[in-house]
Amino acid sequence: MSVDATTGTDDDAVARLRASAHPVRLRIMSLLTAEAMSAAEVARALDLTHANASYHLRVLHDVGELVVDSEEKIRGGVAKRYRYDASREVADRTSAVDDRIAHARANALEIERRLRDAARGGGSSSDLEAWVPLDVWRRALDLMHEASHLLHAEARPAGTPDTVHISATSNAFTMSGGLTGEDARWRP
Repeated sequence: MSVDATTGTDDDAVARLRASAHPVRLRIMSLLTAEAMSAAEVARALDLTHANASYHLRVLHDVGELVVDSEEKIRGGVAKRYRYDASREVADRTSAVDDRIAHARANALEIERRLRDAARGGGSSSDLEAWVPLDVWRRALDLMHEASHLLHAEARPAGTPDTVHISATSNAFTMSGGLTGEDARWRP
């Protein structure tokens, strides 16, 4: 981890955030949660050119968002198969607000794309800005983390029998000035 002495930000976290703040890269990370894929496979799955898929995979790999799961020889070359490991914790609280906003905008575009393709029926959506007891906030965060880790851990390749194609996005954070009294020292 490298920290910028003038801003106090974690430069690595900022680089990861900037790299993932792109709608295509968000789709790639979602796709690679379920299975490792090569650039050619990503290109086919997302209807991209091979060069475009390779570029986005390289950007994500260079900032540590993707890992090389395996390599295989294909027609005299080597094809890397990449995987997104969502189980690792990546803190971005030190990232600049503008970088987090760019990431939120990319997420919003991706959610908009998914909503156009959403099935009728089951689903849930929630939006809230409120004051809640700290113990309730901690419990809600724990439940959100648990749900996110469960869905990422159980992701399967597209079209796997007995699975359902889903979209799940969550954002939760304390607002500035959001802690009072003795609890003001606590940070999630």
